[in-house]
Amino acid sequence: MKKLAGKSLVIVAALTAASASAALQIVPAPRKAVEGEGTFVCTGDVVAQVKFESDTAVPKEGYRLSVAKDGIKIVSSDEAGRFYALETLKQLAAKEGKDGVKVPCVEIEDSPRYSWRGLHLDECRHFFGKETVKSILDLMARYKLNRFHWHLTEDQGWRVDVPGYPDLVKYGAVRSASPRHGEKAYTGTKEDAAKLNGVRYGPYYYTEADLKEIVAYAAARHIQVVPEIELPGHVYAALAAYPQFACCPENLSSREPRLVWGIEKDVLCLGNDEAIKFMENVVDWVCKVFPGDVVHIGGDECPQIRWQSCPKCQARIKKEGLGDHNGLQPWITRHFVKFLADRGKRTLGWDEYLLGDIPKSAMGMSWRESRSGAGHELVSGAAAATRGHDVVMTPCSYCYLDYGQGLGDDPFLYIGGKVTLERCYSFDPCAGVPDDAKSHILGGQGNNWTEYTWNEYDLAWKVWPRMLALSEVFWLGEAKPGFADFKKRAAVQRSWLVSHGVNCAPIE
Repeated sequence: MKKLAGKSLVIVAALTAASASAALQIVPAPRKAVEGEGTFVCTGDVVAQVKFESDTAVPKEGYRLSVAKDGIKIVSSDEAGRFYALETLKQLAAKEGKDGVKVPCVEIEDSPRYSWRGLHLDECRHFFGKETVKSILDLMARYKLNRFHWHLTEDQGWRVDVPGYPDLVKYGAVRSASPRHGEKAYTGTKEDAAKLNGVRYGPYYYTEADLKEIVAYAAARHIQVVPEIELPGHVYAALAAYPQFACCPENLSSREPRLVWGIEKDVLCLGNDEAIKFMENVVDWVCKVFPGDVVHIGGDECPQIRWQSCPKCQARIKKEGLGDHNGLQPWITRHFVKFLADRGKRTLGWDEYLLGDIPKSAMGMSWRESRSGAGHELVSGAAAATRGHDVVMTPCSYCYLDYGQGLGDDPFLYIGGKVTLERCYSFDPCAGVPDDAKSHILGGQGNNWTEYTWNEYDLAWKVWPRMLALSEVFWLGEAKPGFADFKKRAAVQRSWLVSHGVNCAPIE
């Protein structure tokens, strides 16, 4: 993906299907749109011709856009609404001659159904870098997505350079090998070791300056970056850097992250005060670098086998009255919910971290639809919302973009599964949630896990056009106009994406 127009507000050619209704070419579709006759035509920067007004009655992030032959007016109650109105205007605009721009006359009244409209990127299995991230943010802004969930730490890689802990990137940001392209290597046995490519991967990581640059770039597009720092599981890359924070340091003698995919049994030693202090220092630094109000602490797929035999963890269980090893993860979750609250942040984690007596301020991210993997029993989005937790819905059978697309001839590899474009569009974040708990459903997001995603072209193919469908789900909710209508508009947007260097998959 090449980086799209950033801060410039000059409207460029956005439409290629002249036969389609102008207003209906927008993705996500506007909530209300009434087309008039004729067009507004100008030369150069059409935004310079826009009259802006403020009206507190307009919903948050919403706007009214009026295009007439003699001018354009945008009304909003906040800067985000003004921004989204301009993004809609960009989609409506088309070239007129060499330097002119024409916009169809239309009256639009628009606002989002959900406040959380997210896109997730895992940079631990494969790393993409700043320019690819900026390109993603540009496209998120175009399609009115407002949360970038950035998965930065994992068993297979640690991607942030934390002051005071240089070994995190010295050891955690580089692998001596990875599974060969197409190989499904998960266990670390001799059979899986034979599937490794023997190619050094890294060191790849972001400096504090890099992170702040991305945060500012996102903020200019009304996107909040939500960093994810995994704990207490999925920390093998950190333990490779600091083995003393594991229950069994001798298991980390190679001093490198997990080389195969899957989950490590070696997790953070929760009986070790120094291990917890280390994670506190990391999270405290993250709070300073990322100004948003949410920090994701993972909490998923944490095997507890090491805790069962670790003397330090057993001592912690006895001291805190936790009963047995099952009480340790709720204990550390409560600890970091308070730790982050003291710094003005809310805690977000995958669904299984909500087990136990967890403060209602903790937010859940619902990804499982049944108990699976190394996690605890299922905490569904509906159950979490009923208990009073705010929830972001991202079920794997609708929102996992590393699942196959169902395309007839697809050159790229997937982890498995099948999530078609139509399946994405059919997603209802509030399905199965009791009416009195629906206010706790903040929205949803599409997730990109990257075991089988090697580069920016591979990534773009998996994200688009499925994120077009999810963007409409998150913006309109139950008011979305239907898949047949969406496909026509998505085809126009795909033409635009391809013309701007985005490797967008076909619409089938």
